Amino acid sequence: MVGIIRYHQQAMGRNERIVDELRTLGVRSGEVLMVHASLRAVGALRVGGTGAALDGGADGLLDALRDGIGPHGTLFMNIGADDDWSWVNATPPDDRGALLADAVPFDPLITPAEKDNGVLAEVFRRRPGTLVSNHPEGRFAANGPLAERLVADVPWDDYYGIDSPLDRFARVGGRVLRLGADPDTVTLIHLAENLVDLPWKRRVVRHRLVATPYGPMVRTVHSIDDSDGIVEWPGEDYFVTVLREYLATGRAARGLVGQADSDLIDGTDLVGFATVWLRDHLVELSIAAAREITKDPTRDGY
Repeated sequence: MVGIIRYHQQAMGRNERIVDELRTLGVRSGEVLMVHASLRAVGALRVGGTGAALDGGADGLLDALRDGIGPHGTLFMNIGADDDWSWVNATPPDDRGALLADAVPFDPLITPAEKDNGVLAEVFRRRPGTLVSNHPEGRFAANGPLAERLVADVPWDDYYGIDSPLDRFARVGGRVLRLGADPDTVTLIHLAENLVDLPWKRRVVRHRLVATPYGPMVRTVHSIDDSDGIVEWPGEDYFVTVLREYLATGRAARGLVGQADSDLIDGTDLVGFATVWLRDHLVELSIAAAREITKDPTRDGY
């Protein structure tokens, strides 16, 4: 199922300098862009600085992005789903159904974007022609000619893995555009977590109340642990490390958009780099975890 959200059409043609800076960075007409952006960093929420001023807040940035890729391009974002009942998944699995009885069910057409993903994600969800995937955990939105191909009929389990919106994005040659975003927010690295061949990966089972034609229903979701990592990793979030080391190779285009330090990254290249990095750096930790499971058969990947 694909949720189609149509709201009033936004005025186009604003922020020409932002569009020029996007093109200088390397953004091309007709391409597929996965966007991670900080409105404050770009300049939507403050005045001054050395880059181009951003007019119109989130809508202004989305207009500029659309101008940058043109009518044949597709914008793509991880928007998530607002969930005030996520705490339930920290309780014993047998208790979760009862605890979710009073929860607001996930509905792909009306559930807001996850608050941690910022204002831009929710504004994008509401844009005319935006399609959203029907998944309460790995929920994506897309706008443009390839939107349905990216977000329709997504896998329920391992929603960041094979045939997921992330996998489809990489397969169509999409690129990741970071506009002042935090370094731990590159969702595409979750695809590498799914692809990397390790002896053991930490997995989770989550329960969500979802809207169905027959009324609200509690459903289980099985996936790798995309919150705490596929192994116990000491030190900083390995997403940050992977991105930093990838950028150090010089394979990304880098520049200033508005007031934000920005990167334009080939999606397939990043997934390949991250998959090798995860294999090389996590394999010993994975082997050690697998040995512990062998000693204690009551443990598994969950």
